[in-house]
Amino acid sequence: MGGGSSSKYSCGSASETLEWIHAIHQFLTPYSFLINAHVVNFFNDRLWEAIDEDWIDCLTNEPVDHLLQIPSGIFQDHWPPSLQQFVIALSSLVLPRHQAGLQSILPNMGMTSLNSVLTQGMNMKKKHEVEVLSAVVDSIANSVGADTIVDVGAGQGYLAQVLSFQYQLSVVAIDSCSHHGNVTNARAERIKKHYAAQMRKSGSGSRSLNVPKTVTCRVMSADMLKAVNDMLLYEEDVQHPQQIGQSVSQPSHAGLDKRRLPSLCDVDNESSFVLAGLHACGDLSVTMLRTFLECKEVKAVVSIGCCYNLLSEEVCESSASQCGFPMSTGIKSAGLSLGKSSRDLACQSAERWKVMGKDAGLHNFELHAFRAAFQMVLYRYYPEVLITRPAIGRQGKALRRQQQRRNLESSLHPEKDDKAAFAMEKDSLFQGISSDEATISHTINSADKYSLFEKFCKSGLCRLGLKPLPDVNFKEVWEEAAPFAVCYS
Repeated sequence: MGGGSSSKYSCGSASETLEWIHAIHQFLTPYSFLINAHVVNFFNDRLWEAIDEDWIDCLTNEPVDHLLQIPSGIFQDHWPPSLQQFVIALSSLVLPRHQAGLQSILPNMGMTSLNSVLTQGMNMKKKHEVEVLSAVVDSIANSVGADTIVDVGAGQGYLAQVLSFQYQLSVVAIDSCSHHGNVTNARAERIKKHYAAQMRKSGSGSRSLNVPKTVTCRVMSADMLKAVNDMLLYEEDVQHPQQIGQSVSQPSHAGLDKRRLPSLCDVDNESSFVLAGLHACGDLSVTMLRTFLECKEVKAVVSIGCCYNLLSEEVCESSASQCGFPMSTGIKSAGLSLGKSSRDLACQSAERWKVMGKDAGLHNFELHAFRAAFQMVLYRYYPEVLITRPAIGRQGKALRRQQQRRNLESSLHPEKDDKAAFAMEKDSLFQGISSDEATISHTINSADKYSLFEKFCKSGLCRLGLKPLPDVNFKEVWEEAAPFAVCYS
């Protein structure tokens, strides 16, 4: 077994970083047909014919746990030398992902555990994220002397409420969904009652509580985010958040009389903000960064981005508005473009695949194979349906999330019986496809897999409101997909 070599590139300066990115771009270009393909394209377009036959022969018979290690740059000694060199080259080009020590960067940061009132409704992951990020935002806000925290893409207000009640900061929660704003307000009211009761018991009932203000609008650009902040400066208290949200959600900023508003970026404006975002999706993180650059009143930005696959890209968008990728002038000059499928692929975590385990890996591969082969059925027998872009894949995504939660719980409670956990995962993999699939055995032979695939297809057609056509040959489709769906242990 071997691993990739250390990189010869460096991020020590902007020019060195750009050189590294140019090398990545050069390496990726010959494989663009693969990284821009969806799983179903592998079957429909027979993409395996473009892959070295020795690689296919080798990897088809390789144990699943070895396949899961490839994204981490780990290869086996018996693999073809060309495949080993490919993996080495890949790992040498990976940009560094070193976790920073928060205490060394923010020595004054004080993280406190959140009580059960503040964490109500949060899962373990969300609780950890909010606990750490709220402490980071509080430390940065204090260091830059900011008056207000603007939580962009606030969702149900978990971060905003912790910053308000735990750290007593002035917070504005912005989200595009009015329902989220209503939930945030209702949840904040319950938390406020709890803290008010505690203050009465302790004799400090005269102290006022900070409650997050909510604004409902869709932040489409840095100008729109600045307009929201302008409105906050003009309105000392946001009395009607939905009305304010509607006024700034229009492209022309209808309803905003800018002559009456103090500009956020005015030289004489003394107000200061920190922009914060937990899972600021796609272009939202980009908008926050642009607002930070354009407005001196925004003293800091703390953004945990997500859904990078949803970034807008110049080559893919017809709009003349600013796109989310690339932001860098250097990257633009390199001519680097990715596309939706490539960005989806780039969001995959090598570490997640590495620790997934054989059983979970098998489930994942089987589910993808079934979904891709079902798409082939639609492509051949129901081409008119593809125009509507059926979202059958949503079920698979939900099941994978269930599986990931079980894996996390299993790692926290290793005393649980592994076989029972496997049975539970196997059941959930095909949950909802057919009622008689809840007793799938540990080992499934090829005939059983075909039977499951046929049921999967019929269930999928039913969800689309379609009936199986007399000439649909599920077996023929499965026989084409099966050689690339079977993984040997």
